Amino acid sequence: MTALAEALIAARRSNTTLDATPWTDTLQDPAQAYEVQDAIGSALGWFNAGTVPDCWKSGGGSRSVTLTHAPLPPHGVRTSPADFGDLTLHTPGIEAEIALRLGKDVTPAMAAKLDHNDAALLIDAMAVSVEIVDSRWQDLAATPALLRLADSQVHGALVLGEWKSYAAIDWASQRCETKVGDSETVAREGTHPLSDPAWLLPIWLRHVTRHGQTALAGTVVTTGSWVGVLPCRRGDQVTAEFAGIGAVRLRV
Repeated sequence: MTALAEALIAARRSNTTLDATPWTDTLQDPAQAYEVQDAIGSALGWFNAGTVPDCWKSGGGSRSVTLTHAPLPPHGVRTSPADFGDLTLHTPGIEAEIALRLGKDVTPAMAAKLDHNDAALLIDAMAVSVEIVDSRWQDLAATPALLRLADSQVHGALVLGEWKSYAAIDWASQRCETKVGDSETVAREGTHPLSDPAWLLPIWLRHVTRHGQTALAGTVVTTGSWVGVLPCRRGDQVTAEFAGIGAVRLRV
């Protein structure tokens, strides 16, 4: 694992990508992948030691699969309208999402007792977000899931829209429209993979507090794509709008 972490750290520092083949059997479980995440964040000085990072991604393809999580490097988290022309991106893609913000501190003891019904009471605001997914692996489609998870769950950057007060809404009828460059607008309705973005909160909060640290009020999590991953090119203008919630604009 140490060698894998060192390879991914070097790839980030040199803005290069890696062949996943030599590393295919390196990781045996998600816990090891999270150790690599932590080692990368520490080596690159992304987060303050002993504290829960300010911004995360979390999610999964359905409620029946194991959800995954990754802390997001602060230099890539920006507010709309945002320009990411200064970042090195290899094979970027676009995910339109909803981000949630904690309204109160959550201790490990609190997180341990949360269920899916009361976790939303901890949220004070929501915002439209767009994640630019990107990877340090050369052939992402052929890269094992644990290696993707170790690489910040293939995170590139995140843009956040204006925050508005959180309220439980009819997510099944929520409409999302995303436009990337000159491509046609992609419209989706009720397509969040977990049906409700807040459903992941207990699982995510138990993860971020697992080392005994408290997740502070203001901590943000983006919760999974409504549109899958849309291809994009450097220089593309991207807009994402969730009816009744807000919109974001960015340049890749």
